[in-house]
Amino acid sequence: MSTDIEPREHTELRAAVAALGRRHGPGFDRAALWAEAGKLGYLGVNLPEEYGGGGGGMAELSIVLEEAGAAGAPLLMMVVSPAICGTVISRFGTDGQKAAWLPGLADGTRTMAFGITEPDAGSNSHRITTTATRTEDGWVLNGRKVFVSGVDIADATLIVGRTSDARTGSLKACLFIVPRDTPGFGRRHIEMELDADEKQFELTLDDVHLPADALVGDEDAGLLQLFAGLNPERIMTAAFAIGMGRYALDRAVGYAKERQVWKAPIGSHQAVAHPLAQAHIELELARLMMQKAAKLYDAGDDLGAGEAANMAKYAAAEACVKAVDTAVHTLGGNGLTKEFGLARLVTASRVARIAPVSREMILNYVSIHSLGLPKSY
Repeated sequence: MSTDIEPREHTELRAAVAALGRRHGPGFDRAALWAEAGKLGYLGVNLPEEYGGGGGGMAELSIVLEEAGAAGAPLLMMVVSPAICGTVISRFGTDGQKAAWLPGLADGTRTMAFGITEPDAGSNSHRITTTATRTEDGWVLNGRKVFVSGVDIADATLIVGRTSDARTGSLKACLFIVPRDTPGFGRRHIEMELDADEKQFELTLDDVHLPADALVGDEDAGLLQLFAGLNPERIMTAAFAIGMGRYALDRAVGYAKERQVWKAPIGSHQAVAHPLAQAHIELELARLMMQKAAKLYDAGDDLGAGEAANMAKYAAAEACVKAVDTAVHTLGGNGLTKEFGLARLVTASRVARIAPVSREMILNYVSIHSLGLPKSY
């Protein structure tokens, strides 16, 4: 893919990560790749230099995830650990929280999951029912979360709960760091029809006692802090989808160049070539929107980044699904074999359409906030 508009350091980062991804390649050992990426400084490129990070932002971190995915070695936990949790802690955490978590998140020796989705709340973060009650020495959390990635390999989970506002009596969002082995913090593996190393879990919080310093940031600014983490999540989901789409397209193009029918490569036929060209164009366009979102976020424009990040996630998900479907059809029956490794992407490519927010909710967002149309829900 063209990188002419990128600064030189981004082009160099892209090339270095691509080389790392190719060394590991499809069928990669997730733990080994994660460890090497962390050691080389790629996992923490967005985190502050004083805590072992690269001092960059979402622009750099999205490059890492995209290129790893394009090499067939995506790291889904990058969306969560350095992007959401690392960003929230670096922006709003106490000095103690930063010192305790950021160096490990930056070099990959520690990981953190993120729990927001609930069985009955769906995309409505205002209906979260996980509650945090203040005690003399800290907090007690009770509630449930679903579809939380990588809890089994994470040292802790950043849990979105709600506390009672003493002035109004209403509930307000807050974020808490819950270590994996905290008493009362249970998990159940959710079986998924998805080929991914990172497992999905349902969490139960049953009188989970936490110290006072488990609360991240200001209790009165919890919603602001929450949404500051959701924009990076959307940007990184776009990177994940674009990388996957690029990988599928690359496999299909290679096949179309080599596979011959009637003494000509099948790629010479427009019925094969044009869908591949369209998929390439749509991936390029999605990447441009992702780059715009990352640039706005890194510049501190949370409002502008919110619009662009939603659009980038939508565009990347649609482009990814199209690229994967086109790749499978280009290979025909071979597209469904394990040898070529494309069939497993048919399910995986749909993830970006669904998570972390459905495409329909993004269309609602754009309708209301970008176009000024009446709210439909």
